[in-house]
Amino acid sequence: MTSQTLKDGRNRAWNSGAADTAVTPPGMCLGRRGSLETRLANGAEEILAAQALRYKVFYEELSAQPDEAARREKRDSDRFDEICDHLLVIDHGTSAHDRSAIRVSDGVVVGTYRLLRQDVAERTGGFYTSSEFDIATLIESKPDHRFLELGRSCVLAPYRTRPTVELLWQGIWNFVELHNLDVMLGCASLEGTNPDLLALELSFLHHRFRAPREWRVSALARRYVEMNRMPADAIDLRKAMRALPPLIKGYLRLGAYIGDGAVVDHQFDTTDVLIILPVSAIDPKYVAYFGSI
Repeated sequence: MTSQTLKDGRNRAWNSGAADTAVTPPGMCLGRRGSLETRLANGAEEILAAQALRYKVFYEELSAQPDEAARREKRDSDRFDEICDHLLVIDHGTSAHDRSAIRVSDGVVVGTYRLLRQDVAERTGGFYTSSEFDIATLIESKPDHRFLELGRSCVLAPYRTRPTVELLWQGIWNFVELHNLDVMLGCASLEGTNPDLLALELSFLHHRFRAPREWRVSALARRYVEMNRMPADAIDLRKAMRALPPLIKGYLRLGAYIGDGAVVDHQFDTTDVLIILPVSAIDPKYVAYFGSI
């Protein structure tokens, strides 16, 4: 995906009302901590930087399988990048001379999250998550709720610390407040594509965090993988929690629910679960902690 393609896509989104410059203009700061800032990507070049970071983490560090275009361009991209807001974490203080550092005009990109609002998705072809989970049923059942899809989260290994993760969440929370959003959802991943080897984690999530009926969403029938692989009384709760990726643990601490059924993603070498996080379910102490720029 070229810089011009992104510029054209962002212009189409802007003209259709997909972006609200009065509320979240490109480059808007949504949180700071020391030399780190989280903000929205400012223009096509910074979106390309987010894609380069995703490639570095997903394909070079982890086990995702790039197609020919991704391998050639060293970027992870798809059609949703043109219409999403891209949350970045920028380190303004690094003096590293690493040639592989992903630089923008005022620092190094060390983390990113992709954000897609419901009003944008409805104008431009839907949510990415719909390719794995039947979220349309939930959205239709909540016409008075405004949904935000979270996806493509990654952070460089040296920055996978509590301050960086909390900064990302501060940015997301301020974005949610600015746009008056009610529900966050998206796919979260466990490494590996053999559900039997993930029986502990999947069963733990199924028994302890499955969404109540009013919020329950199932994986698409053709992709559905059973999560209930162990009886509840056979699960070592501490071991199961330790085995979960930090991102999923963070969602659970905030009050997230887990959808029904998992999905195997062979391209990214992951098994995905659905995260559903109503704003009303978030513990007020986290709202107070994250809710300031």
